[in-house]
Amino acid sequence: MSEFLQHFARQFVLLDKDNLPRLGELYSDDVLFTDPLHEITGLADLQHYFARMYASISELQYNIHGLDQVREGEGYLRWHMSYRHPRLARGRPVHVDGCSHLLWFDKVYRHRDYFDAGALLYDHVPLLGQATAWLKRRLG
Repeated sequence: MSEFLQHFARQFVLLDKDNLPRLGELYSDDVLFTDPLHEITGLADLQHYFARMYASISELQYNIHGLDQVREGEGYLRWHMSYRHPRLARGRPVHVDGCSHLLWFDKVYRHRDYFDAGALLYDHVPLLGQATAWLKRRLG
């Protein structure tokens, strides 16, 4: 198992609103971060994104339950995330499973997250959540 991947996972779950400068220890200056809702280029913009995210939520926790190295400098993290946002799900915890594909040399230069954007956000927005639930029932 990759020592880099293990170290990255241990450090990533420790991130919070008070230690975001530590992102520079994990990510290269020219990092490309992508998820179903965002595409962010550069460490400064990634730090700004994380700062905005932590400012809008009251709680965030990652549980990394799988590490898979594909080859040297490439691997996946499988994770479960829970968070609370005062305007989503009536402030109750929201739970999302996903995985992150990482490419690295000495730091991560490419981070792509895969997760269900509905489970993360849309299902918990008033009115929109009701519409997506109705649509899922109709399609199921």
